[in-house]
Amino acid sequence: MSESPVPVVLAGAHGHGRSHLRNVGALAEEGLVRLVGVCDRVPLPESELPARSGVEQGADLGALLRRTGAAVTILCTPIHTHLPLARTALEAGSHLLLEKPPTATAGEFHALREAAAAAGPACQIGFQSLGSAAIAAVRSLIADGAVGTVRGIGGAGTWVRTSQYYDRAEWAGRRTLGGVDVVDGALTNPFAHAVATALALAGVQRRTADGIELELFRAHGIESDDTSCLRLHTPDGMPISIAVTLCAAVHRPPRLIVHGDAGRITLFYTRDEVLLERPGAEPETTVHPRTDLLRNLIDHVRGEAELLVPPEETTGFTAVLDAVRRAPDPLPIPAGMQLVSSEDDGVHRVVEGIDDLIARSAERMALFSELAAPWAVPGPTGTGARPEAVSDRGGGTG
Repeated sequence: MSESPVPVVLAGAHGHGRSHLRNVGALAEEGLVRLVGVCDRVPLPESELPARSGVEQGADLGALLRRTGAAVTILCTPIHTHLPLARTALEAGSHLLLEKPPTATAGEFHALREAAAAAGPACQIGFQSLGSAAIAAVRSLIADGAVGTVRGIGGAGTWVRTSQYYDRAEWAGRRTLGGVDVVDGALTNPFAHAVATALALAGVQRRTADGIELELFRAHGIESDDTSCLRLHTPDGMPISIAVTLCAAVHRPPRLIVHGDAGRITLFYTRDEVLLERPGAEPETTVHPRTDLLRNLIDHVRGEAELLVPPEETTGFTAVLDAVRRAPDPLPIPAGMQLVSSEDDGVHRVVEGIDDLIARSAERMALFSELAAPWAVPGPTGTGARPEAVSDRGGGTG
C-alpha cells in the first residue's frame, strides 16, 4: 500500500456508521485516507459526503469494491450480515475493519477466521477500547504488584436507552431474525467492550473460559436482554463478573474494577482513565492515549505496526457471545418493579434499584440472584453452561 491516501469504502453509513464516517473525514484531512464509496440500502445525501469527492454509492458491496478498487472496507452493518459481507470484502482483496461483535455465533467466527486466512488481506475487529494504552497500564500495575494479589475483576455498566433505541432497526433487540442468529443483547453489543476489555485485562482474550454463568433479563418488550450479568473464571480460577443494564436511572461511564488484596484499580474504558486506590495513599488518576483502529490497520498493512485487534483477540469474547446465544430467552422483569416515563426520544424504563445493584455486583463479583434482586431467580438462563469450543486456531461448532 503506497503512502498516498488509501481508498476506503464504508458499508453501513447510518446509525453507528456515522461515527466511522466522521473518523474517515478526520483521517482524510491528514491525507491518510480518502472515501471512495458508501454501501447502504439508503444512500447518504450529497451534503453528508466530501465536497467534489466523486464518492460512489450503491447497495451491492462486491460491485462497489470492483468499481472503486477500495483497499480498505469498513463494515458497520447489522450483526447477522457481518460474515457474508466480510467474505465479500476479503475475497475482493480489501483489508477489513469489522465492527464488533465480529459475528453472531462461534461457528461464524470460525468461518470468518478461515476466510481471513485464505484471502490474505488483514482483518481488524472494531473493539476500539482494545486500542487504548490504558489496558497495558493496568496490566503493568497488576504485574508490579501495585494492588497485591488480584482477587478478581468486576464490571459495571449503567446506561439509559429508551424505546427509540429498539425501534431504530428491525434487528435491534432481537435474538434471531427470520431464523438467523442476531444476538443483539446488552452484553453482546452495547456493553461488548466491557466483556472484551475485562478479558484483555486478565490476559485471557484469546482463550475460552471453562464455564460461563449467565443471568439474562429484559424490561423492554424485546427478545434479547437489556439487564444482564455474567461470571466466568480464568484458567487459574480468578473470577470475572460483568453486570450491565440499559434501564438505569442515570447514565454513567462503565467501569472495570480490578480487586486486589492491597488496593484496587478502576478502568473507565470509554475515557481511557485509570484510577489507582491503595490504603494510606492518595488516589492516583492517569489518562492514556488510544490508537485509532483504522489508522492502526493502515499502518499494519504498510508494515509499520502490529495489528491491535485481529480476530483471535476476540476468541474469549466470542465464547461469551455464543453462551448468550445458546442460553434460554431472557426473563421479563415485572412491570411493577419498573419506573416508566415518557421522554422526547421514547419510553424510558428504569428497573427499580438497578443502579445500586450493578454497583454491588461489581464490588462483590456476584450475580443478581446472589444479591437477592427481587426479580432474579437463581440460574434463569442455564447458569454454568459451558461455551462451545472457540480455540485460538479458530475452532468452533456454532
